[in-house]
Amino acid sequence: AEVNFLGQLRHPNLVKLIGYCCEDDHRLLVYEFMFRGSLENHLFRKATVPLSWGTRMMIALGAAKGLAFLHNAERPVIYRDFKTSNILLDSDYTAKLSDFGLAKAGPQGDETHVSTRVMGTYGYAAPEYVMTGHLTARSDVYSFGVVLLELLTGRKSVDKTRPGKEQSLVDWARPKLNDKRKLLQIIDPRLENQYSVRAAQKACSLAYYCLSQNPKARPLMSDVVETLEPLQSSSVGADEVSLSGSNSGSGGPFAMNKISDYRMRHKFSNNVGPGATCRSPNPNCPRGAPAALRVR
Repeated sequence: AEVNFLGQLRHPNLVKLIGYCCEDDHRLLVYEFMFRGSLENHLFRKATVPLSWGTRMMIALGAAKGLAFLHNAERPVIYRDFKTSNILLDSDYTAKLSDFGLAKAGPQGDETHVSTRVMGTYGYAAPEYVMTGHLTARSDVYSFGVVLLELLTGRKSVDKTRPGKEQSLVDWARPKLNDKRKLLQIIDPRLENQYSVRAAQKACSLAYYCLSQNPKARPLMSDVVETLEPLQSSSVGADEVSLSGSNSGSGGPFAMNKISDYRMRHKFSNNVGPGATCRSPNPNCPRGAPAALRVR
């Protein structure tokens, strides 16, 4: 599946498959070298320097663009395993999706979903997919919402070391996403308030909708990209107040009766919409190029 998808799809936010090798029972996939490794390592390894707000939003946007490209392909592709360990970063922190082993061709024509055996990663999979095996592009949107929450909070999607009510990130965080007074309980304290409050509100609002129980209430990934793009340049400015300050007058997108501006800007569609021989899908494959190797 991975060779089929990555051999045909090219996008700046998809990891480049250089080739694959077969020898007896051994299988190797050869990818471009991703200098900074996985997003998972940067978020959760204690020895790493915390990612800045700007870098986190840049990574979120890049990953969103990768998903949007897959969903809008001539034959839509559902990624099915969107998580921090599958988001790789190059030297400039450009996010690229990797590991297409669980990817599925999306529904076509009058089909509303793809029925498949439930696979993926606990904590990231959409609830309706887990319950029914019905897979749509909105299933990926839910998984994106989980990763966006991880970027915002610095917490893992599932963490058994935390108290019972905090072990599931979604269960703990989602009720707070539309309550501005509880924002301090959500945002990663390692950011030390070095971000725009308005940008944080918008990002949390986006995560809230991506994590909707009703798949049709989730935005399309193209809408997610549109929402994230303005947040790239957001920084703490003179007109911003700190999270501990008083900015209660605006209500912001956390008040449910004020969040309509998000809905107005986004139309929610119901359509989903040596010895081995190296065989590379790329005829210009540099056989000696450095690459990350992985045995499947």
